[in-house]
Amino acid sequence: MNATISGTDISLPARRAVGWWLFCIALLVAAMVVLGGLTRLTGSGLSITEWKPVSGVIPPLTEQAWQAEFANYQKIPQYWRENRGMDLAQFKSIFWWEWAHRLLGRLVGVAFLLPFIGFAATGAIPRREWPRMLLLFALGGLQGAVGWWMVQSGLETRVSVSQYRLAIHLGFAIILFGALLWTGLEYLRGAPSDRQNKQSNMRLPALALAGLIYVQMLLGAIVSGLHAGLIYNTWPSMNGRLIAEDAFALQPWWKNFFENPGLAQFDHRCVAYIVAAGSVLFWFMARSGGGERVRTSSNALMIVVLVQIVLGIATLLNEVPIALAALHQTTAVALFAVALWNAFEAAAIPTGMIRDK
Repeated sequence: MNATISGTDISLPARRAVGWWLFCIALLVAAMVVLGGLTRLTGSGLSITEWKPVSGVIPPLTEQAWQAEFANYQKIPQYWRENRGMDLAQFKSIFWWEWAHRLLGRLVGVAFLLPFIGFAATGAIPRREWPRMLLLFALGGLQGAVGWWMVQSGLETRVSVSQYRLAIHLGFAIILFGALLWTGLEYLRGAPSDRQNKQSNMRLPALALAGLIYVQMLLGAIVSGLHAGLIYNTWPSMNGRLIAEDAFALQPWWKNFFENPGLAQFDHRCVAYIVAAGSVLFWFMARSGGGERVRTSSNALMIVVLVQIVLGIATLLNEVPIALAALHQTTAVALFAVALWNAFEAAAIPTGMIRDK
């Protein structure tokens, strides 16, 4: 049995192998996002003050090397303003988080490049698909560079990284994650365009919902970067108010959306309500005009949205404990994955289809 990917015939086993490989890489990227969140929550992201793409894979192995690494950290504002007096053992506890995050990034690159070479050599990935795969690899490399650019923002005057750069770093990671998932689905199921489904009346709403969830994740990064989860720890009100106090205190007014912690949290709440309403609306659309697969994916979307909202509220009310915050971020990645799956299924439904055959 053969299947067509970009006009080139490849065997079903080969196609599935490529698809599952891409899913595994996506899972590693998701782990990177979660580990990055934990690095942020533990205040570890600035513990390594140099970017060494190759030699940095080896951690300090001697007491002298550890002291040198610690001396570098003692030069930055975060140490002087927040961690002054930290001993070497305490420094090691934050160093290992950041080192593990960077190591996983390198492993993602190796786990992508070596199998790609093998799949390309055997024809499992057709020649016409090579540019697409190399673009995915380049996005991974770019993500590493953006990560270092983000870290640099916290080394000179700030005690934490810029919320703007944090959002950009997360945004690139989620784009890479989504591209890997979508490409993997195409290898396992065939591209939506191959199934003559571009006229699906559910395609655009499903894509819009996935896009909205992506925006919500970026807003979450802004909230995290501003430590906005540590204020207004009530729900559904914001300390008895509908909107945060002094929501537009900064000038010019538009800066409040990105630099005012109260308004950033309010925005994050509002978009969560919109995502919930959108998922409910899409669920009803799937009941009346979708096939079995899109009904299943819309069910999953509804469930994960509900879980994520409950986790978000619990995280806020408990003033962002690390375990809950990490679970909230992990579920956000899962929610985006389910939304993309839902969009893929919606794109595969010809207009007017009511039931799968």
